[in-house]
Amino acid sequence: MFEKSTWIKLPRNVVVGHGVLDRAAEAVSELYLDGRPLIVTSPTPDDIAGERLRKQFAEAGFDPVTVVVEEARFSVVEEVIATARAEEAGFLVGLGGGKPIDIGKMAADELGVGFVSVPTAASHDGIVSGRGSVPEGDTRHSVAADPPLAVVADTEIIARSPWRLTTAGCADIISNYTAVKDWQLAHRLKNVEYSEYAGALSQMTAEMLVARAGSIKRELEESAWVVTKALVSSGVAMSIADSSRPASGAEHLISHQLDRIAPDPALHGHQVGVASVVTEYLHSGDDGEWTDVRDALASIDAPTTAAALDIDAGTFVEAVTTAHGIRDRYTILGDGVSEEAAVEAATVTGVI
Repeated sequence: MFEKSTWIKLPRNVVVGHGVLDRAAEAVSELYLDGRPLIVTSPTPDDIAGERLRKQFAEAGFDPVTVVVEEARFSVVEEVIATARAEEAGFLVGLGGGKPIDIGKMAADELGVGFVSVPTAASHDGIVSGRGSVPEGDTRHSVAADPPLAVVADTEIIARSPWRLTTAGCADIISNYTAVKDWQLAHRLKNVEYSEYAGALSQMTAEMLVARAGSIKRELEESAWVVTKALVSSGVAMSIADSSRPASGAEHLISHQLDRIAPDPALHGHQVGVASVVTEYLHSGDDGEWTDVRDALASIDAPTTAAALDIDAGTFVEAVTTAHGIRDRYTILGDGVSEEAAVEAATVTGVI
């Protein structure tokens, strides 16, 4: 008897393009959310778009209140939850990059209220995914949360964000290549459930971005459009799978380990990009597609070496050999990669 079932949670409204920040209140109105919005943001995004967002919410009959967060910690999530309760917020709006969006998403999930994502940079797929990432001490925790009910991504604003944030978002998408391979490997060897649909969507998203990598240029709004749509597709793939598997494999484990052990970790997207060059080599060897991954990263000005991340070779190798212990997720790293194998992979690919 067939008894399989699934419950896919996806954003109801996704608004992407030039000047769409001015349609945020309209997009929210269609969700029939009750109560006042609590806008969770950080100083720079608030300066860029905070007043513009508050004004249109007020004109639409909402009564917005704002909380500005300085850093990402679980204690800050608790502070946002307390503010939302005190202000009797009916839903939360994350305005900014990864920090306010992840904090707002996690707080909304805990409160059981709706969440709206308004990214000002396209640095990672958290703008639409059902996960939040918050560092605590020398560890970064990835926590399940409901995906946003709406995403309003203004490409005019995103195109003006620091170029390194856009290249980090591109690298995060390119790393889907190896994430999907790890998922397929875990399915074959460990009988981990695999979604053909989610896997295909994630891989297609990476291929689409690589195919258009030549058109991704600094301060070009069309580039912001391409990257943002790719990040939305990646987040949707995770929602379909009800797992981060379509976009998170060994390369993410290595990045998380670098967050723990590197004196000054680089941007998440840049770290997973460089790590995916090595993990692609581990999957396919000398004749594999690691050169395609590396060349795609290079074409968008993303780092391709540990040195470009400002991480020394020894630290990078240590991350590769110890990352398998980060979480119970089977990847190409298996039960651990030897130091000799890690050094060979990183040397052959030019990462170190």
